[in-house]
Amino acid sequence: MARILIIDDDPQVCETLQSLNLRLGHECLAAHTLKDGLAYLGRMEFDLVFLDVRLPDGNGLEALGQIRNHEAPPDVIVLTGQGDPDGAELAIQGGVWDYLVKPSPIKQIKETLNRALAYRQEKKAMGQAMALDLKDVVGESSVMRQCYERIAQASGSDSTVLVTGETGTGKELLARTIHRNSLRSARAFVVVDCASLTESLLESILFGHTKGSFTGAARDRTGLVKLADQGTLFLDEIGELPLSAQKTFLRVLQERRFRPVGSNQELESDFRLISATNRDLAVMVKAGEFRQDLFYRINTIQLHLPALREREEDVIILARHHIDKLCRQRNIPIKEMDPELVEMLKRYDWPGNVRELFNTIEQAFVLSGAEKTVYAQHLPQAVRIRVAKTKLGKGRADGEAGPEDALDEVEEALPTLKDFKTSKEREYLLRLVGSHGKDIQKMLAVSGLSRSHLYAMLKKHDIEA
Repeated sequence: MARILIIDDDPQVCETLQSLNLRLGHECLAAHTLKDGLAYLGRMEFDLVFLDVRLPDGNGLEALGQIRNHEAPPDVIVLTGQGDPDGAELAIQGGVWDYLVKPSPIKQIKETLNRALAYRQEKKAMGQAMALDLKDVVGESSVMRQCYERIAQASGSDSTVLVTGETGTGKELLARTIHRNSLRSARAFVVVDCASLTESLLESILFGHTKGSFTGAARDRTGLVKLADQGTLFLDEIGELPLSAQKTFLRVLQERRFRPVGSNQELESDFRLISATNRDLAVMVKAGEFRQDLFYRINTIQLHLPALREREEDVIILARHHIDKLCRQRNIPIKEMDPELVEMLKRYDWPGNVRELFNTIEQAFVLSGAEKTVYAQHLPQAVRIRVAKTKLGKGRADGEAGPEDALDEVEEALPTLKDFKTSKEREYLLRLVGSHGKDIQKMLAVSGLSRSHLYAMLKKHDIEA
């Protein structure tokens, strides 16, 4: 027996679906507004949700993130009206199981319902049988949980995988995770950076060459395709592969055979291909910049990594993970995160995604020196300025008082000169210790302070060096 929730403001639709589910032996509840439906989801677990798009208090599709953001998120069947192709498209993009056009025949509803529940049972069984090794893949948001499902599917298959996402989202890490959980995990994971390959050296690097095959070929060299034999070949930024190389690689992908430069003998390589790109390959195909036949070959399983701004709830989890990792690497006690730091990390939009977040955290970690807490003041200036500008800009856009209207508030908030000097003094010392904390002589030379004066200031601000 499954537990089903219907969120639809049409009493007749609710009655029909409830009657069907009860006849099939399922527990079924109905809500006529989005608010009531989300309240049900907050109180109990459901296996499946029938979700109407147009509800009195909101759009059902816009609530998909909330609906799926649970420990055991329900599968969703979206109910759309006639002549609403955009609704169907958005439903599929939102990761729903299926969509039904109202009114739909009872037989079709029943078949869709049964397929969704059967799939859910299989997914549960697979999850119990296969515990994924997600080393360094961090996130608890609904979009990342969908990624974990796709990783499990890709790991249990030997088909080609295309990982898409913006720069810095962690596409190579995801590819390594798929390899590590696959049957090829004991063999090599070979990375090819397509963006760095020049046309003149591309075939030599991919397929290898024989001694004397060209100027500078002083010895035989095994190509990366052969090194990936029995393992995984990862083509990073495949969208940068020249058209001439795309044709050559397509044949290799089809036949798993290739010829090293300067050799008359064909070699074989049984590799699993995972590709990654930050570009829209479908658009490139239309523009004649990427081969359509190669696109179809590499795109058997597609896995999209969301940008960090699309998984805001993971920002602090990722930051905490990276600080802990840095502490373990240096064998020091785990540092705390100041609440102001947490708030600033949440407000920043992270255009460089996880890569930028980790780099920022590492900079702040270094500047924190021997302190037990990482503060917002340790963040790079560029991050702090961007957050401040965003915050001030939003305040003005929301109708908050401008500088001229709020002079009294500004004057009240302005610290005394003594407090300001003390704050800046501490900030300077933190940067000094962060950069040269192990070298007292260097700190003295850079600061121009005497040894006794430096130690006195460090003691005053409770900073260890």
